[in-house]
Amino acid sequence: MTSNDDLAREKRKQARLGKLGTNNPICPTCGETDWRCMEVHHVAGQKLDAFTVIACANCHRKLTDEQKDHPKPDDASDPLLNQIGHFLLGLADMLTLVVEKLSEFGRALIDRATTVPVQQPGGAS
Repeated sequence: MTSNDDLAREKRKQARLGKLGTNNPICPTCGETDWRCMEVHHVAGQKLDAFTVIACANCHRKLTDEQKDHPKPDDASDPLLNQIGHFLLGLADMLTLVVEKLSEFGRALIDRATTVPVQQPGGAS
């Protein structure tokens, strides 16, 4: 790459990090850290609350799809309670993805434990 390419890439990176609001983005549900994969997710839904978290594109797509199954806001209901309810549902969706990832990691560790020789004290196997 030429220095112009490097400069253009760094400008893209800094612009993206500026939109994300951090120089060290990490997806809270899967651990992805590549800045090119990160997006901003509205936990309660974009129309209900401005609070956002950073999520990778894959987790963002999953979370947004889950929001489509949440109850529709009712104009006659208490707006604050409605907002809090949708926020809690959004957090529950995020935690569901975290639990899925923890289960995946746990199974992988158990699988690895069954294939790695046991080390005995003193270095003998």
